[in-house]
Amino acid sequence: MNTPLVVANWKMHGDQASCARLARQIVRALRHQPASAEVVLAPPFTALNAVQRRLSGSPIKLAAQNCHWEVQGAYTGEISPVMVRELGCTFVIVGHSERRHVFQESDDMIARKLAPVLRQGMRAILCVGETLDQRQAKKTATVIHRQLRIALKGLTKADIANSEIAYEPVWAIGTGQNATPKQISQVHRLIRKCLTNRFGPSAGKHARILYGGSVKPENVASLVAVEEIDGFLVGGASLQSETFLPIIRAFSQK
Repeated sequence: MNTPLVVANWKMHGDQASCARLARQIVRALRHQPASAEVVLAPPFTALNAVQRRLSGSPIKLAAQNCHWEVQGAYTGEISPVMVRELGCTFVIVGHSERRHVFQESDDMIARKLAPVLRQGMRAILCVGETLDQRQAKKTATVIHRQLRIALKGLTKADIANSEIAYEPVWAIGTGQNATPKQISQVHRLIRKCLTNRFGPSAGKHARILYGGSVKPENVASLVAVEEIDGFLVGGASLQSETFLPIIRAFSQK
């Protein structure tokens, strides 16, 4: 079994003080009761440095929620992969559903970010997933295939070994609708098959495929039981240690 990975995506929540405080709470809790999963925190850009200081000496890693594809240049308001690496990030989230659907990032834009992240020695967390309209139109497989095909074009086996894939059914994020274990398993198997076909059996077997659709303490037990789930990308439930820690610890019962 792959070592599970649990990523806390704090999105645009928290100032430096509150993010540092939350990071400290998580570090202290896991020091007393170590997790059986790898843990990554992705605070807002403005809090990366403050959170990194709290993570020093702990096994918890730091992630950026996004980055640009160029290492430098005239891109007002953007952050390069070199900049987030300098702040201590070892992971970068690429292609989150909100980047795709709110900020209109195309598959090609997302694809351009992957290689620079990997070249800077960081791990990429590539997010894929379909909308409600696409699922109802039975286009889930088509959408996932397209997103993976474009994003992973030109990458090598070594690159995919340093990447995670996160499945985010957009229709199950903050809508009150939940993807069933069967639906999740079907898509995760599809993703693994795509990776196997493109990079070989070893890559498909060892790739960590995360689930990111309204994961919370109330449903984590049923999700952990899904064999194809190698971890979680957690949004709202990661904003408090009381709701995030049970999600991390759920893997100790698997």
